[in-house]
Amino acid sequence: MVFADADGEQGAQFYLFSAPAHTTYPTVRVLPDEGNVQELGGQETGNARTLRQYIHLNGVRSCQVVMGVTTLHPGSMWNTMPAHTHDRRTECYLYFDLPADARVIHLLGERTETRHLVVADRQAVISPSWSLHSGVGTAAYSFVWAMAGENQEFTDMDPAAPASLR
Repeated sequence: MVFADADGEQGAQFYLFSAPAHTTYPTVRVLPDEGNVQELGGQETGNARTLRQYIHLNGVRSCQVVMGVTTLHPGSMWNTMPAHTHDRRTECYLYFDLPADARVIHLLGERTETRHLVVADRQAVISPSWSLHSGVGTAAYSFVWAMAGENQEFTDMDPAAPASLR
């Protein structure tokens, strides 16, 4: 959702993500520079990136949601490799900060039968728990990642070795 200011210029943008809740937690405001920051990947693998966790077990609490933002460093194109799945939870991506003429090739499907989506700026992808996910762009970009499910452990993922992909 995009709002315009009084002069008609593009203003605030909102991305809504929700999941059923069975417990109440307080509403918390988190600013972009807050949260848990991790530097991941490297230039040699084309995926040097800054991951910011906002909603997670040791941060803002939620019944089922885990959410953050990843920003690729200049010169990096892969958002994660190896591709992976998350048993017992769905992950959604919202790609942004992508130049108008750039695209992300989002991999999905089963490791023995992958497919791809060509994604532009401010487009989202839903990845069910059985589907692997990974993406590579024609330019550096950022994305909101949001997961919903009973399992909120961020590191609980099943990697798919690149050689196993078909």
